[in-house]
Amino acid sequence: MRPLRSHPPYLLYGIVVAAFGLAAYLVGVLLFVPRYLLPWHAQLDRLAEWLVWYSGVPLVLGLALCLLDLLYLLRHRKPDHPIREEALPPSRVTVALTAYDDEDSIAESVRDFLSHPAVARVIVVSNNSKDATYPLAAEAGAITFDELQPGYGRCVHRCLSEAAAWADADLIILCEGDRTFRAYDIDKLIAYARHGDIVNGTRIVEPLRQYRTQLSTFMYYGNLFVAKLLEAKHLGRATLTDVGTTYKLCHRAALHRLLPAVDPAINLEFNAHLLDTALALNMVVVECPVTFHQRVGISKGGNVNDWRGFTVGLRMIRGILTDWRWAA
Repeated sequence: MRPLRSHPPYLLYGIVVAAFGLAAYLVGVLLFVPRYLLPWHAQLDRLAEWLVWYSGVPLVLGLALCLLDLLYLLRHRKPDHPIREEALPPSRVTVALTAYDDEDSIAESVRDFLSHPAVARVIVVSNNSKDATYPLAAEAGAITFDELQPGYGRCVHRCLSEAAAWADADLIILCEGDRTFRAYDIDKLIAYARHGDIVNGTRIVEPLRQYRTQLSTFMYYGNLFVAKLLEAKHLGRATLTDVGTTYKLCHRAALHRLLPAVDPAINLEFNAHLLDTALALNMVVVECPVTFHQRVGISKGGNVNDWRGFTVGLRMIRGILTDWRWAA
């Protein structure tokens, strides 16, 4: 196998620099509008002209960085190995569900996953819920844990850690207990498991997305944009369309390598951090389209509203650009 050369993610930097130049150009154009309304438009005219003129510098620089990575460096970065086709022995799976004040949905979610023939057990980690999530999950048949430290990242880390402790299940499925995802998609995730270490469920396929969900149009395309930034960072290693999905399959052996490397203190942007870290460890990440439904109950994560989604997206971008320094 040809060894991979290490190069900075020029495509990622190029996209960010070009986006900055485009934003500067648009601001410059918009500044010409107030010239008819304000008495001091001369100063605005000079600023607008400067922005429009010099916005070409980051645009050209960003384009050059993108072309460098795509046309020259890609052949040095793309792994030169056959498609992974790992024979999987018959195995049942462990499902781990995150939950926070999900008393309206957790019991039905647990029963749904337990009804699937491939599921050996369902684990529910309640992130210090204040309602009846914990007892209702246990009553429905789940193995329950209470993670007292707040934060989505800590809840996911606890979920995966508890699931990886069961040696009889080599495949672990992470999901959440709000009914946005369904157990029948487990078959698809398992089918893709022979091709990679992590199978990331993607909500980007429109016919599989319910008409009304908490994922607004703004968050839908914003999530796709951030996913492509992460793909650009690991050019040639993965195709990514969804960094915010909470439905994924992991090989147990891969989790033993991955969990010590991630930072559970990272909150709502933890899924992007998990994928970024896995790719940095040279794990194979593949995507699988899954169905996405309207959640039961009130959203409490990054999908509360577009502004919340925007701020989470910005923190994801900062983490991707800085290798998650100062992200927690």
